[in-house]
Amino acid sequence: MPFLLLSSLNLLLTPYSPSPPSSLTLWLIALVLNTALAAIAWFAPKKLLTPAGLLHAWFLGVLVWGSLGWQGYLVVMVYFLLGSAVTRIGLAQKEAEGIAEKRSGARGPENVWGSALVGALCAVGVLLTSWLNLSIGTRLVPLLLLGYVASFSTKLADTVASEIGKAYGQRTFLITTLKPVPRGTEGAVSLEGTVAGVVASVVIALVGWAVGLISLAMVGVCVVAAFIATSLESVIGATLQTRFSWLTNEVVNVLNTFIGAIAAILIAQGLSLLMSG
Repeated sequence: MPFLLLSSLNLLLTPYSPSPPSSLTLWLIALVLNTALAAIAWFAPKKLLTPAGLLHAWFLGVLVWGSLGWQGYLVVMVYFLLGSAVTRIGLAQKEAEGIAEKRSGARGPENVWGSALVGALCAVGVLLTSWLNLSIGTRLVPLLLLGYVASFSTKLADTVASEIGKAYGQRTFLITTLKPVPRGTEGAVSLEGTVAGVVASVVIALVGWAVGLISLAMVGVCVVAAFIATSLESVIGATLQTRFSWLTNEVVNVLNTFIGAIAAILIAQGLSLLMSG
C-alpha cells in the first residue's frame, strides 16, 4: 500500500515525539532504573524470572526505555506484571493437572523474547526512524507505536485467556472442531478464558492510550487485532503445533504477537481509506 495513504492516518493516530535518541540522560536513566529493578528481582523471594531471563529482561527494559521513554516502558511493565500474576492463579490446581507453565511461571529468555520480540522490533523501528531522520517518520512512527501496543495487547490477551481458561474454564472446546477437549489442550478455548482475554487486551490498549502512544480510536483497533491474533494462535495450536517440533510455544507466541501488530496496522490503514474516501 503506498505510503501516501499513511498521511490520512493522522486523523486517527496521535502524533508522538519520543525523547531524542541521542540524549545520554535517557539511556543513563534506562541503565540505572533497570539495573535497580533487576537487583530487586534477584533478591526477591518470589522469582518471576530465571537468572538468564532476568538478564534478557534487563536488556529489553533498557532498549524499550531508550527507544520509547517511560511511556513504552510502562506498557511492557504492565504486561509483565499482569501476565506473571495471572499465571499464578489456580497454580496448585494446574500443577496437579499437569497443565501449569513450567518453573511455576518463572520466565526464561525464551519467554521474554517470545512475548516481546515483535514489540522490541517496533521500538527499534521508532528509534532508527528518529536517528536516520527519515522523511516518512511522522507517518511511520504512529504505525510502529500502534504495532507496539497491539503486540503486547495481543500477548496479554493470549496469556490471560489461557491461564483463566485452565483455571476456571467449565467447558473447553477445540477451536477447529468445537468438540469438547480437556483444559490445557493446545488450541482449546473456553468462554471464561475468551472473555478474560478480551478484557486483558482492553487494559493494555488503554494503558497505551493513557500514556499517549496511541489515540483513543486505536484502543478498539488493538482489541479487535488481539482477538483476531489469539483466535489464529489457537488454530495454529490445534492444527500445526503438534506436527512440527520447531513450532514451540515461544515461536507461536512470536507469530501471535506479529499477527496482532500487523492486524492492527492493516485495520488502521483500512479505516484511513474509508475516512479519506
